[in-house]
Amino acid sequence: MSTIPAGLLALVTFSSTFQSPQAAEDPAARVHALLAALAAKEFTRVEAQFNDLMKAALPPGGLEAAWTRVITQAGPFKSCGATRTQDLANMHVMVTTCEFERARLDAQVAFDHDGKLGGLLFRPAAGPAVPYSTPPYANPTSYTERDVSVGSGEWSLPGTLEMPVGTGPFPALVLVHGSGPNDRDETILANKPFKDLALGLASRGIAVLRYDKRSKVYPAKLQGVADFTVKQEVIDDALEAVKTLRATPGVDPARVYVLGHSLGGMLIPRIAAADPSLAGVIVLAGAARPLEQAILDQTRYLAMADGTVTPAEQAQIDEAQKLLETVRALTPEDAKSPKPIFGAPASYWLDLRGYDPPTAARNVKQPMLVLQGERDYQVTMDEFARWKAALGSKSNATFHSYPALNHLFIAGTGKSLPAEYETAGHVDEAVVRDIAEWIKK
Repeated sequence: MSTIPAGLLALVTFSSTFQSPQAAEDPAARVHALLAALAAKEFTRVEAQFNDLMKAALPPGGLEAAWTRVITQAGPFKSCGATRTQDLANMHVMVTTCEFERARLDAQVAFDHDGKLGGLLFRPAAGPAVPYSTPPYANPTSYTERDVSVGSGEWSLPGTLEMPVGTGPFPALVLVHGSGPNDRDETILANKPFKDLALGLASRGIAVLRYDKRSKVYPAKLQGVADFTVKQEVIDDALEAVKTLRATPGVDPARVYVLGHSLGGMLIPRIAAADPSLAGVIVLAGAARPLEQAILDQTRYLAMADGTVTPAEQAQIDEAQKLLETVRALTPEDAKSPKPIFGAPASYWLDLRGYDPPTAARNVKQPMLVLQGERDYQVTMDEFARWKAALGSKSNATFHSYPALNHLFIAGTGKSLPAEYETAGHVDEAVVRDIAEWIKK
């Protein structure tokens, strides 16, 4: 759920590398004071406590951008509860569960040996473990599962490959995440949509490769990447995953497909252009708006969901509007600046500014399948209509929308809101069936 731009999926985290800390005097009080300072937007007060690692991970302006990402998704900060300790290998971390208007988040705070702030992370609050249940449309006897590596260089990523039982050769599919430091299952609170897709499609004779995203495996290392764009965040690794599948025994190298969800769907035209030998591409809730516009629109949607816009919510809308105006005013010279804008460098925003995914898709030669949940508020039916308008005249483009499905392609009722993701569900079987039939056809 959703690197660097938070708008396309749910909650975004910000973090740095933890050092082995010693407990500071009354650390619980210090943690609560730090969170109170964030809520009051006293960012310089918090930044004054940074150690060198935190200064490198969050340069001036980075903390404000990161906090804005959190409250844009979770709503205004309300309160925090009791603080507890958590041992992570040789790390001693203070954890407190905080209430925001639309979500409960665990704040993890660590101090180094000198009492400096060495780590800060927000993630969905831990709750009772909900074991993953295999979707009813998956048949575990019809496929095998094994660990694989995507790429072999400095950005090598761990992944999982589902292979149908049989001699093959089988068609194969790479799954490309939405925005954010996603794991291979694209875990979003209680749901694992990529795991659902992998098991369901493997049960229907399609090999599926999914992998942990670069921003999850190498978050600190990415901070030092110059001219960072979606190429390094998404596209390069998707192409490496395609190479991995083509070299896998039992896979038909001429029938390798790529599916992109949300931000991944938005980038499908670029992925297809980078590898013309792909057998076809699938857009799953592919964003068609500029990211900065999507963030503003989603902020307004969430603020108005209960019919009332509070002053705090209006402030979030104003921040999102400011982001949009900032991105639109960027010049090529700004790409040299390391100062983050809403958590991403100017190079990231400049790379996407002017990129129109549906228009770019007109140049895609491979067959395309475009799928959309009609209850999705993160990527809307208006965006789906743009894909159809751009590609409707192409004989090799296919479109499906599903009235009851949300952004994760899980069924629900009423207005879709982030809290919906807290309830475990499965990608709807109709989606799995439509993808499988399209690939096999």
